[in-house]
Amino acid sequence: MSDFDFNFKLEKEKEREKPTVLIVDDVEINRMILDDMLQDKYNIEQASSGYEALEKLKPNSGARRPSLVLLDIMMPGMDGFEALKKMRSNASTSKIPVMFISAADPAESELKGLSVGAIDYIVKPFSSDIVKLRIDNQMELAMYREDVERAAAKKVSAMMEAKEKMLTTMASLIEHRSLESGEHVKRTALLTEIIAEILLENPLFRNELINSDYKSMVKAAPLHDIGKIGVPDDILLKPGKLTPEEFSQMESHATEGSAIIESMNMGEGDDLYLRHCYDICRYHHERWDGKGYPDKISGDDIPLSARIVSIVDVYDALVSQRIYKPPFSHEDAIKIIESDAGKKFDARIVGELLKNHELFKNVYK
Repeated sequence: MSDFDFNFKLEKEKEREKPTVLIVDDVEINRMILDDMLQDKYNIEQASSGYEALEKLKPNSGARRPSLVLLDIMMPGMDGFEALKKMRSNASTSKIPVMFISAADPAESELKGLSVGAIDYIVKPFSSDIVKLRIDNQMELAMYREDVERAAAKKVSAMMEAKEKMLTTMASLIEHRSLESGEHVKRTALLTEIIAEILLENPLFRNELINSDYKSMVKAAPLHDIGKIGVPDDILLKPGKLTPEEFSQMESHATEGSAIIESMNMGEGDDLYLRHCYDICRYHHERWDGKGYPDKISGDDIPLSARIVSIVDVYDALVSQRIYKPPFSHEDAIKIIESDAGKKFDARIVGELLKNHELFKNVYK
């Protein structure tokens, strides 16, 4: 590698390490002055309007994501106030620090700017030294905040991963205790994923599945029966019909399972994975007509994750060999599920499954 190539590569690496500032101003000379002032310490992106700035802030725009935005107020089409409001209403841009830099009368604009979410207000004409110091200070705060948020996210991710591994192991142990091979756990996840992906094509379910992170739902599905850890062996493994008292104990696995999940400090800000675990454990034996257990809720009051897993659980139980019954054929299992549409199960989900039921059959080949 020549000295020129080496130095060029070194400069590019330094450039990537520098934080980025997005300068938004409809007057080109203003952008050039700020660019010249800041380019030694920062990568610079420019936009000549609020519309262009919002386009550059989109995740797939190709522009470098800024750590700070310098935003003019008086621009044609969309002023700085409106541009900032739109940034704050979008999850991907809501936390990017914004400094207004404008010739607008500060007596009228500064309070409004700060009230809509700006972190500072610089009046034109400005002193370059003061502007650089204020930007440096705000950038240092922004970078510190990003570091703290990354460290916190990493810690939360590690904790959630540990919880997930523990719960998955528990689910597998329960299946072995129930004289299952553990394949039921794997099939439950796979069948849940099949239904979820089918329902993604249906406008009635698409948004809810996307917003609730259906992949987390798939990972949570195998935990539906972890509450059976509290059911005695003589009931769990009984080959004959359960007495009413024994059946009541078996039913308790729904509340026991949800209690186990709740004990893991599940709060409003906790991971969606635990929320799906809780909903699936507690509600997968509820019925569409309200005759299920433990809470006798009905219809759309039953979380979507539990409505899906209830179908999956029944299907797998039907086609599997159990100590109390031989396996049903795929065709007979589908007929039984179809006959319970609108009673046990959400008829809309059953309808989508019936159009694609061969996907279930393929899992067992």
